[in-house]
Amino acid sequence: MKLVLATGNKGKVREIKALCEEYEVVPYSELIEEFEIVEDGDTFKENALIKARAVFKALNKEDVVVIADDSGISVDLLDGVPGIYSARYAGPDANDKDNLYKLMDAIKEKGEESSPAHYTAAIAIVTKDSEQTVHGWMHGTALSKAAGDGGFGYDPMFIPLGFDKTLGELDDEIKKNLSHRSQALSLAKKIIKTL
Repeated sequence: MKLVLATGNKGKVREIKALCEEYEVVPYSELIEEFEIVEDGDTFKENALIKARAVFKALNKEDVVVIADDSGISVDLLDGVPGIYSARYAGPDANDKDNLYKLMDAIKEKGEESSPAHYTAAIAIVTKDSEQTVHGWMHGTALSKAAGDGGFGYDPMFIPLGFDKTLGELDDEIKKNLSHRSQALSLAKKIIKTL
């Protein structure tokens, strides 16, 4: 079965491919030209569904399974910021590094070096017959400084619960089993098997 990813984010594509080795996983940009999808939902679930629906409609094929992930980090000290705005926290043209440094600075501005935080991943699965969503979470600590150059996004500033290294320092195999995305994907795969 072919799974079409409703994302152009190379980090997400790489991670989802690694977690779904039993399927052929293809970013939609390999099938059609990339287009802008306005994520104007109020939750991770709504934004994941918006992306999956848009790509399903644009592909114009009935026999396709589209999956979309919307995920982000929420920092307790900042009342849950950046949350659903994680990918564009430092502005619409910001890259991963811009977002990372802005969030670390926001923690520093509160006079702290760290804060409890968590990642959320919502995955939407859209086919011609159904729309379903699942969630995964990873709790830990957000730091005001980066460590490690592995992963992507906010990984260098996040220490998962039970560990003493950031996601930027941890081995990919370890991250594969504890990440918010892997938790959500394990649930998504149970749904995909029934399709």
